[in-house]
Amino acid sequence: MPTDDPRSIRDTFARYPSGIAALAAVVDGAPTVLVASSFTVGVSEDPPLVLFAVQRSSTTWPTLATAPSIGVSVLGERHAAVVRRLACRDRARRFEGVGTRVLPSGALFLDGAPVALECTTEDVYPAGDHDIVVLRVGSVESDAGQDPLLWYRSRVMTLAGGAA
Repeated sequence: MPTDDPRSIRDTFARYPSGIAALAAVVDGAPTVLVASSFTVGVSEDPPLVLFAVQRSSTTWPTLATAPSIGVSVLGERHAAVVRRLACRDRARRFEGVGTRVLPSGALFLDGAPVALECTTEDVYPAGDHDIVVLRVGSVESDAGQDPLLWYRSRVMTLAGGAA
């Protein structure tokens, strides 16, 4: 398939499974969330860095980028029913039916996340029609009893089975 066909590129990229993360904070008194399937952990352990890519056309990232601290919640199986709502254009509805907690820093976390990271923005790099955002991790939490969701073939899926 030619690489100048946006649909074939999108379909091909969709065949790579990834986790789903909600990046959130309270900004100017309002909860703000951006959902990313491009979130990557383990970029660096010293210092602890993670990253995600965000479309330059995002209307949420410019607001979230002003937050002094961002909560990253890796979405778990209990979030399957709310993933699309968290990402919807209607910002007022995004958190309906979603339990959250907010740290004094303003970082916002979704209840029941398998992984929760409090982060600050370290660097932003241009990358085509996206920006790559590197976050410095300030604190970590994990819940081994919760399994993450996956984004695969443009669908939300659960992690099934054990180690191969």
